[in-house]
Amino acid sequence: MSSYGYGGRSLKSSGTNNAPPSWQPLLELMPYLWPPGRPDLRTRVIVSIFLLVLTPIVTVATPYFFGLAVDRLKGNPADIAIAAPVALIVSYGVAWIMSQAVAQLRDGIFAKVCYHALRIIAVETFHHVHALSLRFHLQRHTGGLSRIIDRGTKGIDRMLTLAIFNIFPTALQLIFICILLWVQLNVWFTVITVVMIAAYAYFTFALTRWRMHIRRAMNDSDNEANSKAVDSLLNYETVKYFNAELHEENRFDAAMAKYADASIITQTSLSILNTGQRVIAAAGVVALMVLAAYGVKQGTMTVGDLVMVNSLLVQLFIPLNILGTVYRDISQGLIDMETMFGLLRRPQEVQDKEGAQPIQVANGEIEFKNVVFCYDPDRTILKGVSFRVPAGQTVAVVGPTGAGKSTISRILYRFYDIQSGSVTIDGQDIRDVTQASLRRVIGIVPQDTVLFNDTIRYNIAYGRIDAGDPEILEAARLAQIDPIIRELPAGYDSMVGERGLKLSGGEKQRVAIARTLLKNPPILLLDEATSALDTHTEREIQSSLKLVSKNRTTLVIAHRLSTIIDADEILVLDRGQIVERGKHGELIARGGAYAAMWNRQKEAADARERLHAVEGDPEELRGLPTNPKTAARSTAAE
Repeated sequence: MSSYGYGGRSLKSSGTNNAPPSWQPLLELMPYLWPPGRPDLRTRVIVSIFLLVLTPIVTVATPYFFGLAVDRLKGNPADIAIAAPVALIVSYGVAWIMSQAVAQLRDGIFAKVCYHALRIIAVETFHHVHALSLRFHLQRHTGGLSRIIDRGTKGIDRMLTLAIFNIFPTALQLIFICILLWVQLNVWFTVITVVMIAAYAYFTFALTRWRMHIRRAMNDSDNEANSKAVDSLLNYETVKYFNAELHEENRFDAAMAKYADASIITQTSLSILNTGQRVIAAAGVVALMVLAAYGVKQGTMTVGDLVMVNSLLVQLFIPLNILGTVYRDISQGLIDMETMFGLLRRPQEVQDKEGAQPIQVANGEIEFKNVVFCYDPDRTILKGVSFRVPAGQTVAVVGPTGAGKSTISRILYRFYDIQSGSVTIDGQDIRDVTQASLRRVIGIVPQDTVLFNDTIRYNIAYGRIDAGDPEILEAARLAQIDPIIRELPAGYDSMVGERGLKLSGGEKQRVAIARTLLKNPPILLLDEATSALDTHTEREIQSSLKLVSKNRTTLVIAHRLSTIIDADEILVLDRGQIVERGKHGELIARGGAYAAMWNRQKEAADARERLHAVEGDPEELRGLPTNPKTAARSTAAE
């Protein structure tokens, strides 16, 4: 659980995709606005609430005193005609200054509370996404996920700013206006005002709800377009390899076309909404002014009362005009929050047991006992796999593609939980210890090393964040990458590019080895660490791997058998079962599956060496056909 949590509280959203947004998320946000152990923030909340109530009181009181001032004017009616506009301007100026000053003071005091809550929620979301299973991260789109989090946090910002400091003050102001009209004039002014406000609010809410599914469609299209753009740019080289720029443009254009269509409908419906609001407001204003004018003519009302009603209408329609925009923004924010809260509510597939303790590693012995595992219920990947990696020894797992080799590494890291059996380290079931401590004692050099778009120094230091420069330099030296780094203009401060694309495959592998050496774990996992490299680079990397695996319990997932001939034991995995096990020489002598794999790879390696020798000898190249058709013609001529 994140250290920023509030007693395990999670945010929940309600409603289906086609239902109007619920106000429940706002209630769920309240505990973050009253944080425990922060009396300074709670004081700010109390002061803000006081100013929140003071603002509509000042706003409504101004027209009332303005009306009294008009009634007390004596003298020539012409003087009254001149004095009334002057008093109106001064009154509005005072009201505006007071309301703005109080509102700005309130916003400034509450800002620290608002953005503290926003930070806490954002960190909890970030923490939760990292806690979700590998299955989730293999299925999700990076661009779409980042947009969900971005829009969700902005939606929370809108809720805190608009709902609290616009909806609530507006509601208070409307209540005060209705009370003043009833007490000062008569009940009919209040009735007309309430009917007008109710009609305005009903129309606004009803039409906005109708627009909600359009907004969701816009979000989906936006997610799709952004995901396609990010995916295409991340795979820039692949796009270039296959001249697929036009294809990618067409895919992006199709997604943007959906977004444009939804946006057009949204804008059209917005125009309808604004027009309807103006019609309702105009009808209410006409009714109130006619009633006030009739009262003045009948002598039941004074000119000051007429001016007060006019001023109150002006004050009334300022928040009413904002109400439509605010409600739309809040509704959109609620929809964006619904998606993010759905992400927050997504359960963690792999969780620590209650009371789980850190793993204690004395020797580092690994044991798989009758492990059964499947990604999907209808396809079992590992079928009762059992083996042991004694402390300080090296065990290699080989087999054809799809046999389940990499699954073993994911299980050992506990990215997934097994269906049955057990996996233990020094006799401790990995499901009974904390995930953080488990991953702390295992180091990995993967097949595809992905680096952060930062400096080489940062990427090596990722093995142990608190490591100092001398330790980083020593790890790089042992990984045989220090001379390469020093030749770069910026040295260890050189940027590696997106996913490390500025480095070669061998250089990225050496960085991975360096940060594993820096981590200094008792258990090492080599997951096909050299299968993507050429033979020459592989031989160079292999010496570094032998260094990093020295005196460590090492599990090797291997593709090239030449890299594991010195392993203490080799396991041959096929279709989720171990079909052979033993040392290299024993397996070759047995003439089984391993020997067949060895012979195939040896023949392929010999063929590559012969081709390399021929390509390097111009004399042997003479007379050789350059393509199959030339070869056929040459044979026919002979």
